[in-house]
Amino acid sequence: MAKTVLIVDDAAFMRMMIKDILSKNGYDVVGEAQDGQDAIEKYKELQPDLVTMDITMPEMDGIAALKEIQSINGDAKVIMCSAMGQQAMVIDAIQAGAKDFIVKPFQADRVIEAISKVIG
Repeated sequence: MAKTVLIVDDAAFMRMMIKDILSKNGYDVVGEAQDGQDAIEKYKELQPDLVTMDITMPEMDGIAALKEIQSINGDAKVIMCSAMGQQAMVIDAIQAGAKDFIVKPFQADRVIEAISKVIG
């Protein structure tokens, strides 16, 4: 069975890009969220194998959402997505429990490599 993924990004264009990469590589995108609060609700509802989480979002940022998801499920697999120059935030995210990170703009092979490493 295909691994399920929840994509979280405030930019619809970014969600579409990553969804396209995942779909072409056999992953099942079960949901999309545009902010951290939305991500937590969808995570509870869909229980995906993996979450791709943007760091910088309105309402609730990716790191706060990551911590909340980790408190719901300590085994949650979350890969953070960040633009260049957000190294400090990436370190915070890894310390908060993120399994890996991918840099925008997305390189399809790097996205698949990170996801394969985390969920096989």
